[in-house]
Amino acid sequence: MVGQGVLRECLLAEDVTSVLTLGRKATGQQHAKLQEIIPKDLGDLSAIADKLSGYDACFFCLGVSVAGMTEEAYRRVTYDLTISVAETLVKLNPEMTFIYVSGTGTDSTEQGRMMWARVKGATENALMRMPFKAAYMFRPGYIQPLHGIRTKTKWYAAFYAVMAPLFPVWKLLFPKYVTTTECVGRAMLNVTRHGAAKQILENPDINGLCRNKV
Repeated sequence: MVGQGVLRECLLAEDVTSVLTLGRKATGQQHAKLQEIIPKDLGDLSAIADKLSGYDACFFCLGVSVAGMTEEAYRRVTYDLTISVAETLVKLNPEMTFIYVSGTGTDSTEQGRMMWARVKGATENALMRMPFKAAYMFRPGYIQPLHGIRTKTKWYAAFYAVMAPLFPVWKLLFPKYVTTTECVGRAMLNVTRHGAAKQILENPDINGLCRNKV
């Protein structure tokens, strides 16, 4: 869902000249500056390495729900896959800005009780040690999908259907904890263009960067 929102903002941005998506499924989008690759194995990009150089940024939005997963399985998708992709990209694009979508509550100490937060924290820490031009960790809270964007997870979809009419209220009452797919996408572009004062960006930071407050 986040990836759909980020892609929309990239395709709308006049200063973005080329977009390459890597994913498990096709986006369903058609655009003059969009290319899509569906690798056989996202954890091993060696077969398409020749197509991955010359890019200014990677917006890593892929993730899974922790529900029903063991720590080993969740770590394999959340940590191992992310780091494998990042290691490939940093070799090919040392001047790249890498932006990783994490989440509110991520545990930078890697020692907390919440399994998902520990794994996300370990992923963030590993990414920030890599020799990218810059690496930023986005920690959004509740994300409201806009512009017809939908989650592919059924119970999430039901939740968002209920929440959508209430979003203006939540935004008014809890502005520090809510954002939108549009805002996340715009913030990513602004961080790539101008940088940010810190590497870990919480929900209020994302909303500020969406408005180009860097």
